[in-house]
Amino acid sequence: MPNEAANQEQAFLIELLRATYQNQEVYPILQQNLSKLNDNLAFILRKWVSDRFAKEPAIAINLARVIIQLSTIIQGFEQGSLASNLEIAIAGYETVLQVCTREAFPKEWDVVQQALVTAYQQRQQILSRTIGELREQTIQTQTQINTLTEQLQEELQQAKQQVNDLKTTITQLKQEEGNSESKIEITSLIAEFKELKQRQDRVEQFTTVNISPKTEQFNTAIFYDIENLTMGRNNPNLKFSLKDIQTNLENTTLVNKIAIQCAYADWSDFRLRPLKNEIQELGIEAIQIFDYSHKRNAADMQLAIDIMELAQSRPTLQVFVIVSGDGAFAALAKKLHEYGKTVIGCAYEGQINRILKSVCDCFIPIPDPQGKIEDIPINEVTRESFLNDTILVVTNKVLQDLKNNFEQLSQLKEGGILLPKIHTILKHNIPNFDQEREKHGYRLLKFLLKKAIEGTDICLSSDNNKLILRETLTLGSNGSSNKTLNCGSPYLRARVLTTNSVNLS
Repeated sequence: MPNEAANQEQAFLIELLRATYQNQEVYPILQQNLSKLNDNLAFILRKWVSDRFAKEPAIAINLARVIIQLSTIIQGFEQGSLASNLEIAIAGYETVLQVCTREAFPKEWDVVQQALVTAYQQRQQILSRTIGELREQTIQTQTQINTLTEQLQEELQQAKQQVNDLKTTITQLKQEEGNSESKIEITSLIAEFKELKQRQDRVEQFTTVNISPKTEQFNTAIFYDIENLTMGRNNPNLKFSLKDIQTNLENTTLVNKIAIQCAYADWSDFRLRPLKNEIQELGIEAIQIFDYSHKRNAADMQLAIDIMELAQSRPTLQVFVIVSGDGAFAALAKKLHEYGKTVIGCAYEGQINRILKSVCDCFIPIPDPQGKIEDIPINEVTRESFLNDTILVVTNKVLQDLKNNFEQLSQLKEGGILLPKIHTILKHNIPNFDQEREKHGYRLLKFLLKKAIEGTDICLSSDNNKLILRETLTLGSNGSSNKTLNCGSPYLRARVLTTNSVNLS
């Protein structure tokens, strides 16, 4: 039966696509199949379209255009479940982005992005209405509980008063004990006393146990920005422990039990495989991220979207943990505060954005990784002050890695790499690069670069606007140099001039 139902829903999807492709009226088909417009259809749409893209790439873009048109129609369909209609439309938009990239099909990409923005806003409005209704129901339920509690408290007070009155009466009768009638009355009163006592105990048990809220609940969601933890993609650092991070969080008084854990990264990168076992062991959900958003950090955007959806749809989640030092999450933390949520920041002490740290209700530091510094051979660093300046060491390592890239090495040899391009490379590979640079007193980039490349085969051009590879002087048989050296070192320039002078004479 489940397979039959799935086949029927897939046939319904194909019928909708065929009608859209042939410019037929789609609304009558939707009206006749309102029960099939559900979240399961959104799931089938994602799977069927992804499979078709993979099997028939030649027709992928034409199919994508049909799906965009159908998603627009369903998004505007006002019958059935509006929330389900919206999820089907979003599934269509998000799926076609596998084909409609900004570079290959900019027009379609722009249409889909605008449609997604509108759809996400509509989804948020629906969630807000749903939350409002749930809050209203919660208020009504709480009012009923409060009324019942007051009634029980009144009944409890009455029972206590009756018990006290009976105690007094029994005491008096015992003092007057002497005839059989008194003994019978005492026995009857004692039985009534026991019944009232049992009733009192039941009322007290109900008010203290059944109505009292549970103090421990699954109240926490943790979100790991893996790219921030690995300190970039070019040379990911894996010298951190997700288990230690989780343990430190569980030891805080704010966290009762962890309900959700999500880790965002491009998990197709084979270099992240060492994290697989730990993620599975800790029950962390690995969220696959593809950078289809034209050089923007797709992981950060998806993480923020997921957090806001959960903040609105899961009222039991009160504590949100952001494991990242990215300053962009400061605005997200402020928005969570507007929803009455608690925010815990967790990042490398030396890498967290100071604004993000200031807006978090609690900050748990992660020991700074030593991987990127330890990878640098000792003979590349000659002075003790240089060893103690982390930003110089890491900058030096990134610049030396330029020579491992054929294209960048060619640029260093032939004409040099402009400083704005160098700045972009450093920001991409070193988290919070500009903040760290200024923190160490290097307000101007060229001063940091001069310091970082001392004693290496990379130097600044004579006009200080490029990094170039220092050329090795080779002497011919007559003792003259075959190449000239143009770099920022006065000592080397003087040496070249001296050599040339001798040869010319």
